[in-house]
Formats: sequence, C-alpha cells, structure tokens
Amino acid sequence: MVKTLVESGFIAEDFILRRRALPNPPFPYRTPYGHFAEDGASFIVTRPDTPRPWINVVSNGTYGVALSQSGAGYSWLHHAQLNRITRWNQDLVRDVEGRFLYIRDDKSGKFWSVGWQPVRRKPDQYEVIHGVGYSIITSKVDGIQAQWLIFVPKEEPLEVWRLRLKNMSKIPRSLSLWTYLEWDLGEPPDGNREFHRAFVETAFQDNKKIILANKRFSPLKNAQGQPGNRTWDHVAWHAVNVPTRDASGDKQAFLGNYGSPESPAALREGRYVGRTTHKWDDGIASLCVPVELKAGEERSLLFTTGAAETQSQALAAARKFMDFTHVDLAWGRTEEFWDKYMSAFPVETPDKAFDLLTNTWLKYQALSSRLWGRTAFYQTGGAFGFRDQLQDSQVFLPLDPEGTRKQIHLHAAHQFEDGTVYRWWHPLSEEGLPSRHSDDLLWLPFVMVSYLKETGQWPLLGEKAPFAPRPGEKKAAADTLFDHAVRAIENSLTRLSPRGLPLIGESDGNDGLSAAPFHELGRPLAAAAGRDGRGESVWMGHFLHGILRDWGEVIDRGIAAKALPVREKSRAVRYRKAAEKLKTAINKHGWDGEWYLGATTDDGTPLGSKKSKEGKIFLNSQTWAVLAGTVDSEERKRTMLRSVEKFLYGPHGPLALAPPYTVPDEKVGALTRYSPATRENGGVDFHAAVWALQMECQLGRAAKAWELYQKMCPPLRGAADPELYRAEPYVVPGNVDGPGSAAPGRAGGTWYTGSAAWLFRISTEGFLGIRPDWDGLRIRPCLPPAWNHAKAVRRFRGAVYRIAFERAPALPAGSHRVSLNGRSLTGDLLPLSDLKTNEVLVTVGPAR
Repeated sequence: MVKTLVESGFIAEDFILRRRALPNPPFPYRTPYGHFAEDGASFIVTRPDTPRPWINVVSNGTYGVALSQSGAGYSWLHHAQLNRITRWNQDLVRDVEGRFLYIRDDKSGKFWSVGWQPVRRKPDQYEVIHGVGYSIITSKVDGIQAQWLIFVPKEEPLEVWRLRLKNMSKIPRSLSLWTYLEWDLGEPPDGNREFHRAFVETAFQDNKKIILANKRFSPLKNAQGQPGNRTWDHVAWHAVNVPTRDASGDKQAFLGNYGSPESPAALREGRYVGRTTHKWDDGIASLCVPVELKAGEERSLLFTTGAAETQSQALAAARKFMDFTHVDLAWGRTEEFWDKYMSAFPVETPDKAFDLLTNTWLKYQALSSRLWGRTAFYQTGGAFGFRDQLQDSQVFLPLDPEGTRKQIHLHAAHQFEDGTVYRWWHPLSEEGLPSRHSDDLLWLPFVMVSYLKETGQWPLLGEKAPFAPRPGEKKAAADTLFDHAVRAIENSLTRLSPRGLPLIGESDGNDGLSAAPFHELGRPLAAAAGRDGRGESVWMGHFLHGILRDWGEVIDRGIAAKALPVREKSRAVRYRKAAEKLKTAINKHGWDGEWYLGATTDDGTPLGSKKSKEGKIFLNSQTWAVLAGTVDSEERKRTMLRSVEKFLYGPHGPLALAPPYTVPDEKVGALTRYSPATRENGGVDFHAAVWALQMECQLGRAAKAWELYQKMCPPLRGAADPELYRAEPYVVPGNVDGPGSAAPGRAGGTWYTGSAAWLFRISTEGFLGIRPDWDGLRIRPCLPPAWNHAKAVRRFRGAVYRIAFERAPALPAGSHRVSLNGRSLTGDLLPLSDLKTNEVLVTVGPAR
C-alpha cells in the first residue's frame, strides 16, 4: 500500500514519473489489460477496455464507493440501495454511468475525461491502480497529465478526490475542470425519476465552491410506519477547494437538451447552457474550475462528495477537506486502518498467487465489499443477510475477533423468540423478510463455535442480546447469546420429516434448490417444503449433525468454564443422541448407492439421484458428509469421492451439480430455471466449490486440493485467458460457467460473494493447517506437493506464533511433526503459551 501522500508524490514529488522511471519488475499473472504490483497488494490496469468492468469497492463501513477502471461507478452512505448518493444503473456491458471529471482546453475547445468514461477519447497514457482503500486513475491527453486519487477516509461520511495536473507540453495551457454527478439521494428512482426530481433541492455555498443537495421525500418509513411522507435524513454535498468559474445543479444546463455525458453541451460551449433554479430540476452537481498551467507546471486540487445528517455538518466536512493537511492526515489514518487487517496473519509460500490472495485480496474483498459495503457491480445491495454476513465475519477471527463478536450480536438481534430469523434485513429501515430457508437460523450457533475456538472467551455465552419483534410488535424480550443459539437448534430439531431428515423449507444452503413447487414459495414455513411439507434436505442433515455435535462440546466446556449452569448437561446429552440419530437417518435414507442424495420433493421424488434425468449429483451433499462427519464408513467415503471426481470436478473447479437442468422443473424451482451450466445449475458456484477444497484438505489429499485451487485461482485464470474469464483477476468470483455453457470458464458475480472469506479461512486452516481449537492452535498442514517450505505469523489468544514449514522427505507421506520453541511435541496441538512470541517448526512428509 502507498505509505503516505508525501512519500507517494501526492503532495510535492512527481509520483507518476518517479514510479514510471523504476524498472518494471517481472511478476507473474500479467494480462494484456494489466498486472499486479510487485508486492501483489495492488492491481494496475493498463488498458481501459477490460473484458468487463474491473472495479474497486472502497468502504469504511459507513460510506462507500464502487469505481471501475473506466471511471464509472457510484457512492452511498450506510446502504448502497436505500441510501445511494449518486445515480448509477447496472450495465456491465456499457459501464457508462458514474461521477466524472472532465478537462477542457479553453483555447482549442477540445475536451476529454480524466477516466476513460464517459468521453472515451483515446489517451496517450492510461493507468488505473486499484489498491486497498483507494484507486488512482492516471491519464495523459494532449500533453496534460492528470492523476485522480479517490479514497474514503476512516470514519468520515465522504470520499476525497485529489486531482493532480501537470502540463507536459512546452506551451502555457488555459484549462477548465468540470465535475458531473447526478444526485440519487435515497433509493434509486430510475423507474420514476420524473416523480422523484420534484423533491430535490440544491443550493450553492461559499461562492459556488460547495453544492448542497437535499430531498423532501424519502421512501423509507417514518416513525408511524408511513412510507414516503418524510424528508430524506441527510444533506449531501459536492465541493472543491479553489474558486470556481461557475456551478450548476441542473442536468439540462450541463448536458443540453437531448445531450449526453459523452459530449455535454457545457463542455462543447465552455459554459452551462441553462440556468439552475435549485428547486425541482433534474438534480446534479457540477463545478467548473479554471486552471492556468505554465509549461512543466503542476497543480493539485481537492474535491469531496459526501452526506451528513445536517447542513451544518455537511458544510463543516466539506470545508475541513478543502485543506491539504487534513487530507494528508486522513490518508495516514486510513492507511493505518487498513494495515491493521492487511498486515495481520502474513503468509509466505512458493506460490505468489496464493500469497497475494491470502495476504491482501481475500481479506479486503470480504471486509470492504461483503461486510461493510455489501454491494458491488454484478450485484448491488446494502442489506444484511442472516447467514451471509455471519459466515463472512469469520474473516475477522485471526485479524480482530471483536469484529466477529459484534456481528454475532447484530444477527442475534434479528432473531425471533422462536429461534427463526430474518433472512435479510435493511439497515436504516429495519425492514426484512422472515426466513423460510432451513439453514439460515443455524449459522448463528455455527459462527459462535468458531468464535469460541478462536478466543476461548466463554463469557460470550452469557452476553445479552434482544430478540427481534415480529412485524406489528413494538418490543421483544432479550436473553443470553447461549439462549439465542439453542433456540435456533431446538427449532431446527422440530423440522424433521417422518424419516428423521430435515425439512428443506423454502431452500437449504443452495438458494436455487427448493423442494416446494415454484409457485408456492413464500408460504408459511410449516408448509414451505411442499404442499404437505414433506420435502427433505440431505445437506441440511449433514449441517445440523455438525451443529449438534459441536454444541454438545460447547455445553460441556461452558459448564467447565462456569459460563453455563450444570443443568445444561442434559441438553448436551440430548444433542449428541440427536446427532447420532440424524447420522443414521442420513446414511439409511440419504445414500443413493454411490453418493448422497441432494433432497427430496414434496411427493418423495429424489433430487441428486441416479434416478434423476438431470441434476443427478449435488456437490454440497458430498462435501459436507466429510466436513460434518456423517459419512459412516471408509468404503462409503471412497465410493463417494470417486463419484465426486468423476462427475463434479470440472476443468474450472467443482460443479454445483451435474448434469445441469435443461428443462425447468416445477417441483424444484429456481435452480432449474437458470441457464444450463451457469451458477448453481451445473456451474462452479464458488461458495460451494471452496467447501470442496476444505474437504480435500481435511482428508489430507494435498495433490487433489491444490489441483482444484489452481483451476479456480483468479490470477491464474485471468492471466491464462482474460477474454474468456472476463472478471477481475484479483478477487474471487461468485460463479464460473461450467461445461455445456455457451462460454465455459466465464466468471461473474465478483466482489460481493461469500466465497472470499471462506477461501481465506480454507487457505490458512486447510492448506497451511493452522486451525484454532478449544485448547490451542492445531497444526495439520496440507501443503501442495511442490511446496518445500512456507511461513506464517499467527496471533492467537494474546501470543504470536512464528510458524515455519519445511518438507522432510524421510517422513511418511501425509505425516508431519511439530516443535514449539525448540521442544518436540507429541501431537499437533500447540498448547497455550505464556510467551509473547513463539517459534514453531513443522516438518512435513511428502504430499498425498
């Protein structure tokens, strides 16, 4: 990451030319469109016409920016759908909407945009650096070099634009800078923009250096539950730190009648072509700034866009960030904020792609996009998913476990007293959808187990959290997190079929899979599995078995730690018995001869069976048989693994099912309506696919695990064929098309996917084998065959462990030995240490 604004040249030195003067070091995974920086911590786009938008999602948890390599994108406060600040429409082919910066040569009348969009004039030089917490667009056109830095300061509701201009020509230049953005101010109104514009008001402040915007209408409900009859809760602004020539808040005054951002009338004429009334125009913000540059001269300017709760707060923030000193200080604080996470748990292996993903990009993707921004380009959002962000919060555990604890509390407060939960809910409005999906409620106890293994903080079980009131209720009771967790488990134990398998509900962990007739989705939970509520999920059986097994252990240890009363011992006994009974039912009714079924429909038709014409085998039911410990014999495990390899391990990773459905099936639902070999319908659904990696690592099958990783690895896929892969090579996608698709190997759904946090966990706990356990760190590496060494630094319960892995060919294949501070251990558990820093050596036999 760039160290400071001064060091990087954003204050005085010529960062652009100084960096270009350095030799370009060889680094793998280069593409015709760009490459990783030498340390892998940023990606440098060298052509604007990437196969799809290659973006950055920058969020501090309050304010966020999504920005593509073309300069397009959008901004939001708190919620990217309900509280979007700037207008944007999803169009991944054209990528034409955003907040833009133009440069006009006032003598010749020629103009262009600093980013490639929207003018798309061919630049002499073009480069975009997407880094952790910032992006920099650098372009050179007609002898003017422009460097546009965009970042979101820590704990500030705004984005900073620092524009640095340099006249590379030999003559003086008279330029004008023009900014342009369209106000959204709440939920995107594109279906009825003419209605919404009637509520937008703009105003100028500080001699037109600041444009304020407010909206007299909000779609969010007021305290009485009335939608729309209230004022938007914030005041937005767009500002610059130097005198302006003019400014406008009217779209027609900038674009001209029937004009476009590609060739706006204001840029053609050198002036706004109409007046701004400030009330009920089609509201925009545009600032025009004159800039005179001598030959070789440089100049820097500051712009901000943001939103605050009041006009006085908006003006204070806009004026504060007109000062370069404040901007530099904010950059330093922001760098420290991100470095806290990026520098935690460093790894060093022989594989650069593994290192750059594990050290930087998986963490950054999970935090900035998935947890804090909750949005991107392929999917725009803003809501919290009950299971989604709970799973994502596991990325915090080795970095800052407090982040996971806060997420547990947030989600517990969106659980009802009967143990069921909201499937998703919107911050700001707190509107949500009660879940009818069978797995949602169980992710709370699942993540609590992960937190307790990481921290050993048993008082968590006694911490209080409120329950969510039902719609129409004003208040609900509060209870301990332990009670929240067991209510979820107890509720799940009531949702069993007569055969003892879990009812699937509206779906299980596969969103598209529903055993209910598609037109009946949304019925009450008791009947959501089908007309008579008899549809079953085998995957849910595996998942629930693992939860029951783990919570038997939680209760025993909680009693020993005096965090739970002794009377809870009977619950632990009951959970273990229920787990064994469930395991028996799964292996009796869920085994299809060569693999586990996926589910059954209301009428008992098996899904994921040899009897099925399509969708014969489902991935999740096989991987979780191992992960949850339900497969009941080594012979059955070997048979199942042969089936997985034969039918599901494709050229680009594990397929969600095979063969894909080609005809919609009313008994199954949305899954069969996806295009064949895409997403969960026979594509590589990354969230499910990374669990296959976890399974292979848990089995110690290092060669197979690494083969799958390389097939899925974005830097490798992006470098091998970027035109086919299309997606960014620095973050993981949500899905990749499978065999039979029109474009097998095509990726999509990047950034906003839960696979990032899971792949980080599996990389560190699976391949490196550094696993938190109840009584210490357990070391069970599954090193790829070609790795002869690796290193990692792991913080755990107040101590630091410097772990070195060395290949030892003399050891039996698949075995390893561990020493702690020079002392050989008899097992693979690192006991808790009183030393601040500990040295660990792991010698590893040949890979299996």
